[in-house]
Order: sequence, then structure tokens, then C-alpha cells
Amino acid sequence: MRLGPSRYKLFSGRHLDMAPVLSCVLLFMIFLVFTWSYALQSQAGIRIDLPKAVTSETVKGKSSIITVTREKVLYFGKEAVSPSELAQRLAAMDKIDSVLIKADKGTSLERVVEVWDICRRSGIQQVNIATTQGN
Repeated sequence: MRLGPSRYKLFSGRHLDMAPVLSCVLLFMIFLVFTWSYALQSQAGIRIDLPKAVTSETVKGKSSIITVTREKVLYFGKEAVSPSELAQRLAAMDKIDSVLIKADKGTSLERVVEVWDICRRSGIQQVNIATTQGN
């Protein structure tokens, strides 16, 4: 079996060398992979280490998510807010059935209780705390 040169003949009679084309395609693919992994990390949201609980339950239904980081920063969805802004946003929303608080295990209990109180004062009856399954 005889393999020909890595050139393709163009319409004008010139030849196209495939090595530069393959290099460009490879570089484009590498760029896409790195961009895609960065986009996934930014969509994953705020990095927190959830506490472990043996008796955890799965929450059914859609919940608004409030995240509390180790540095005591509050996020409503993916946007950083202050406690007063959080209270205003929760009050401005028409109907919120439940809220899920995702608090880092290094966060002080005081901050979590503060968020819990803000939710209860806004009229939200079901406030849950996110955990991971522990042994």
C-alpha cells in the first residue's frame, strides 16, 4: 500500500500542505477544551465545602439558593449581596416556597442563623441547609 504525499490539489493547480492546517485545528481544539473547562467551573458557582450529615434528606421541588462562603460572603443565586440586600430581594420576590442555604462548613453558625432569620422574616416557611452524605 503506497501512501501519497500529505498535499491536496486545489482548483488552481496549487497544493495545500496539511501539516499547518492540522496544527491550527489542534490548537483550536486545545483552546476550546480549556475555555470549556473554565466555563464549567464558573457555572458550578461558588466553591464551598458542605458539612457532612448522616441523616440528610433530598429536598424535592425548586428552591432559591443562598450561599454562604467561608469568608462570610453571601450569594443569592450567583450574585454577591449584603444581608440587607438579601432581605430586600427576598421581600421583592412574589412567591418563594423554599430556600436552600449552602453554607461552607467553616462558616460561623452566627452567619447561617442570620441568613435563616432573614428568610423567616421574609415569610419563607421552608428553609433547608445543604449537606453532603456522611458516614
